[in-house]
Amino acid sequence: MIMSNGERMIFLSSIFILVNAGQGQECTELIKNKEYSCSGRNLTCIPGSLPFSVASLDFSFNFLTSLHKRVFPVMLNLQLLDLTRCYIRQIEKDAFYNVKNLMTLILTGNPITYLAPECLNSLYKLQRLVLVDVRLESLQLQINNLTKLQDLKVGTNCIQSMTLPSFMSTFKDFSLLDLHANNISIIRMDHTAVLREIGRNMTLILSRNPLIHIEPGAFKDVILRELHLLAAFISFNAQKECHKALTGLTVDKLFVGRYRMDEKIKVSVPDYLEGLCSINFNEIYLVQKEWSDSEMHLFRCMVNATKITIKKAYMNSMKHIPFHRLKELYLSDTGLSVVPFISHIPSLEKLVMKSPFPITFTGVSDLPLLQYVDLSGNMLILHECCSILFPRTPNIQYLNLSQNSEITFVNEPFSALDLLEVLDFHHTKLVIVFYFGFFKHLRNLKYLDISYTRVHFNTLTFQDLHNLTVLKMAGNSFSGDKLSYFLQNLTSLEVLDISQCGIEKVSMRSFTGTQKLRHLYLSRNKLMVLDFLTQPELTHLTSVYIDKNSITTIPLDVLQKLPMNLSEFDLSSNSIDCSCSQTDFILWIIQKQNILKQLENIRCKTFSANTDFKAIDFDIDYCVHKKRLTIVLSVICVTFVVVLAILLYKFWFYVQYCFILFSGYRSPGQQECSYDAFVIFSSYDEAWVMNELMENLENGVPPIQLCLHMRDFQAGKSIASNIIDEGIMGSRKIIVVVSQHFIDSSWCRFEFELAQSRFLMERNANIIIIILEDVAERKTKKVFGLHKHLKKNTYLKWSRDPLSNMRFWIRLRKAIVAT
Repeated sequence: MIMSNGERMIFLSSIFILVNAGQGQECTELIKNKEYSCSGRNLTCIPGSLPFSVASLDFSFNFLTSLHKRVFPVMLNLQLLDLTRCYIRQIEKDAFYNVKNLMTLILTGNPITYLAPECLNSLYKLQRLVLVDVRLESLQLQINNLTKLQDLKVGTNCIQSMTLPSFMSTFKDFSLLDLHANNISIIRMDHTAVLREIGRNMTLILSRNPLIHIEPGAFKDVILRELHLLAAFISFNAQKECHKALTGLTVDKLFVGRYRMDEKIKVSVPDYLEGLCSINFNEIYLVQKEWSDSEMHLFRCMVNATKITIKKAYMNSMKHIPFHRLKELYLSDTGLSVVPFISHIPSLEKLVMKSPFPITFTGVSDLPLLQYVDLSGNMLILHECCSILFPRTPNIQYLNLSQNSEITFVNEPFSALDLLEVLDFHHTKLVIVFYFGFFKHLRNLKYLDISYTRVHFNTLTFQDLHNLTVLKMAGNSFSGDKLSYFLQNLTSLEVLDISQCGIEKVSMRSFTGTQKLRHLYLSRNKLMVLDFLTQPELTHLTSVYIDKNSITTIPLDVLQKLPMNLSEFDLSSNSIDCSCSQTDFILWIIQKQNILKQLENIRCKTFSANTDFKAIDFDIDYCVHKKRLTIVLSVICVTFVVVLAILLYKFWFYVQYCFILFSGYRSPGQQECSYDAFVIFSSYDEAWVMNELMENLENGVPPIQLCLHMRDFQAGKSIASNIIDEGIMGSRKIIVVVSQHFIDSSWCRFEFELAQSRFLMERNANIIIIILEDVAERKTKKVFGLHKHLKKNTYLKWSRDPLSNMRFWIRLRKAIVAT
């Protein structure tokens, strides 16, 4: 085939795009050399960079249109391979040969049109096969070598028959068949033949299938661990008949009804659940979205159940039902306004009821095996609790009445419930009429939650609770030092939560007797100091939560005495003082990052919330240097005081000149000057100054008056004073004669430095440089500012050439005369 240039370019571009897509982004290493995720990287091939030792590979949401033998590199350690939604259309024979030790293969969401015979048969060790939403039409897969298969998930396909291949009856570990959301409408005797031969407990999921008919006896002698039939029938009549056809089925857990998100439906067949009487089950899970004007008798076929869970049901009452073996009853959002009368169920061990609407509870009685009662979240109002509500029910160990409206207690409310181990009232208003003896008789209590109950702790004590290990009192309030006697009898306490109680201080005697305390929660209080953590009774603490308090610092002596076993310490959301006075505390935070929780929220307090920064980012080295600098500066200050007088005497002219500059200085334009120019030169260059410079300037027209130190300085006056008064301050301009002798003269360098200070004050070019002889550039750097001045300003250079000589004097005179 001949391709045009345009077609050739399109073809090459496509190849380029695919190659780039195949490269994709690098895979993420989750566990070194073991677990990798390449999900959603636009890859078209398995990266060759993956190590041979990889055991888990997530390659979902990429592009593998066809699987063949060369797709996978040799990865004999690979156990889990996820190829979800990789646009796979064809799977060739031996496609998985290089990964034949797979134990889990996930092919969900691939539009597979061709599945080669025995393409999966090389996976001898496969235990979990997921073929959800792959356009599968039959369970007749050639997987006879997959003898270790445990789970087969083929939901959301087009399967019409649940008939398994006959060889699967020998799969001794097979325990899950998920057929949800397929197209199964009829189940006959021969369809379940393999299930019957398997003869062991397994889970069968048939939810969301349009079941119309089940042949009676189809499930006879079939034993299942779980059977899911949620939203699995095309009509209520079909559901009723299909349930009846399940006669002979034995199942441990039965899931029927609809999904919780489904809409409620009015039914004209109120007895559509009567077919359940034909099924032998132990536990039933029912989500009922149906309602009827007639009574539906939900529990009629559940009399032999050991566990009943009803959710989203439309029940007005629960009449007397002769349950024979019922141990656990869960009622959630059932529409009941009263906790049902269950005193006729002597086998009952566990009762859980939750309702989004207010309900009434008048009590239950004569339930000798009842151990677990959860009536939380029902907006209950109990005018008297709790023994009076449970007469002749002595074995209750768990009682949860949390998240209700209000509960009132009178004298010794738990007198007949002395086996209670767990008592939970959190977020329920408690009204205690008699505080004395409130917890009496609860010698076996291990867990007590009275958080956010608005209890007044002025007189409440925890006497007799010697076995209590967990105490939660968060969200209440304490006045004064109440902890010191609250906790004195709790010798077995391991967990204490007193968060958000408005506590400002904890005394050193508060935890006397709590030597077993392991976990302490003090969040959202007003604590400023933590010295109580050094108590000997708290040496076994492993976790402390003091977040959201007013802690700014912890002294070094407290830090050194903190419990040695601390593994969790929460200091977050406190305004930490990050100053150099707290370096020990900050250093402790930096060193203890392994035990500090929410480290990113341990922040330094600043004047602006927008400038807060993490405590671990504080610069400790700055404080160390600052401390050293303080010591050095102290020594320097002492030394400075001692030598200051000597320095002032020796460099008095500096002081004098500074005094002139900063107090009485006036520029030449503001004062009368005695000289036109002060000449700075070396005495070795005096001959040139006298014969050339003075002769040409002072005897010229107009005459220019020069200040020369050997002629014009006042006798008896210090040299420094003469330089300042007569030379620099008494002259409009300053002429600097640069030569090798000038560079070597300390007086010349000093005079030039003073001249520069005048230049800085006036910000104009009053210094005129004359280069008398060439000086090496490196030598000009010996005089402070000279090299820089020569680089930035125009200077004059002396020459013996007559023509150059004439230009020299013209330019010099012009520079001096200029204002």
